[in-house]
Amino acid sequence: MSTVVTLNNGIKMPLVGLGCWKIPNETCAQQVYDAIRVGYRLFDGAEDYGNEKEVGQGIHRAIKEGIVKREDVVVISKLWNSYHHPKNVKLALKRTLSDLALDYLDIFYIHFPIALKPVPMEEKYPPGCYTGKEDAKEGRLSEEHVPIIDTYRALEECVDEGLIKSIGISNFSGSIIMDLLRGARIKPVALQIEHHPYLTQERLVKWVQSQGIQVVAYSSFGPQSFIEMGSELAKTTPPLFENPTIKKIADRHNVATSQVLLRWATQNGVAVIPKSSKKERLKQNLQIDNHLTLSQEELKEISGLNKNLRFNDPYTWCEKTPFPIFD
Repeated sequence: MSTVVTLNNGIKMPLVGLGCWKIPNETCAQQVYDAIRVGYRLFDGAEDYGNEKEVGQGIHRAIKEGIVKREDVVVISKLWNSYHHPKNVKLALKRTLSDLALDYLDIFYIHFPIALKPVPMEEKYPPGCYTGKEDAKEGRLSEEHVPIIDTYRALEECVDEGLIKSIGISNFSGSIIMDLLRGARIKPVALQIEHHPYLTQERLVKWVQSQGIQVVAYSSFGPQSFIEMGSELAKTTPPLFENPTIKKIADRHNVATSQVLLRWATQNGVAVIPKSSKKERLKQNLQIDNHLTLSQEELKEISGLNKNLRFNDPYTWCEKTPFPIFD
């Protein structure tokens, strides 16, 4: 297992987990099961990923075989934008719990600080960037006027009921977090953000950590995750795996460039959720804390690669309905 940290509510969480974004449905259950056998104990999923049934199947297979108990595994999901209204929060959560075949989640994030018009689950689930047939024809998205604090208080009720153990926030800027903390009864345990050497967000990371909130990185390999999604920015950005600074440091330590990228994050106290279908790479990622220590100079070198390049930006989701949440 990786290094374990204690969240602000006392829950233990590994610094290295398996990200379930873009794991194909046909291989997802096996990949989750294999990851548990290798030693993974944290699984980061979301309603929007469309593979929660398969994630649950992999977990339950491992439980049935006695490899782990439910309490050994940190299972995470995220509330999608379409379900921010308090009347829909528990409805969406219960759909996730049903798909995973679990009684509770360890952490439930608000995926984005964006409230979209809800879509009936029987019409489209997960809805993604879809807010109805008319909107789809017009090439737009419709918002629902729900303040973040209303959504958050509905999640606090879910904690009270034991449906979730912790609340997380994802893709939130500093000002939104500050405002949320003023009204929250239960403090969020984690903030998940895009985080890699091209987007270090050092001021946000340090401030969030000072508030006792664990920072979790997604897309630790930068543009790599977004090339297959057709991102022109990702296609034209030099891969971090081939960056001369990263390669030099990897060669010095005789490790893969991916390990350097992950260790840079964890040495800065940031949790990571890389994905891999290869068992050997799964092991490498899990063991970075034990097998690699970067010098302070190397950490500074890597942080110096920052270009403020953001590959996951809701402003670009829909030309007619941009969401400037990071501006």
